[in-house]
Amino acid sequence: MTDTQPLVPAVELAGRSSFRYPNESDDYRRARKALLAEEIELRRHIERVAALRRALPPGGEVTGRYRFQGEHGSRDLAGLFGDRQTLVIYSYMFGPQRERPCPMCTSLLSAWDGEARDVAQRISLAVVARSPIERLVAFKNERGWRDLRLYSDIDGRYSSDYHGIGKDGGDDAAINVFTRRDGHIRHFWSGEMGFETADPGQDPRGAPDLMPLWTILDMTPEGRGTDWYPKLDYPG
Repeated sequence: MTDTQPLVPAVELAGRSSFRYPNESDDYRRARKALLAEEIELRRHIERVAALRRALPPGGEVTGRYRFQGEHGSRDLAGLFGDRQTLVIYSYMFGPQRERPCPMCTSLLSAWDGEARDVAQRISLAVVARSPIERLVAFKNERGWRDLRLYSDIDGRYSSDYHGIGKDGGDDAAINVFTRRDGHIRHFWSGEMGFETADPGQDPRGAPDLMPLWTILDMTPEGRGTDWYPKLDYPG
């Protein structure tokens, strides 16, 4: 979205909506119109933030010699790009000290697996964890993931440099975006929201939220709740 022309006020746009549903009250429709105006403002704010993100100055050049073991051999960071100019790496909380992987990460990646082929049409997407590749592939097969590209961070250097390891030495989820332009690989953006930036009564979360799970639940009267989290398995 560009600012080449003035935007119609959100309240006016909401007033143009002709949506109606069976047996709704006038009170419901008034409240829904007010909410619609806020949703339009939210959409616009998301666009403004995305534009600011795209306009970031060049990030730090990648100088570390990182090595990753995939299902089909080892790669350096440049090798993870393939023929794309942008690379997104998700740091998966499934290090060797864990008996099972993080349920939250797993929920996210299960959703991403369904989008991976579409994402790959524009950028390169990789998932990195510190467990051996054999362990990662075994769990990938258990979950039925088909299109995610999983890699083992062989010596942990990448995870250490790009915040995939917490201050206590344990796993930490992280998402990093890298670019390759004019022969140089640079860090472009990373999610930087955590406990320090969380609002009262909320778990740390980024914006927009990476997990489709929360997006769906936020549309319901139950919401995402304050003490429910996804699990690896549920009773039948």
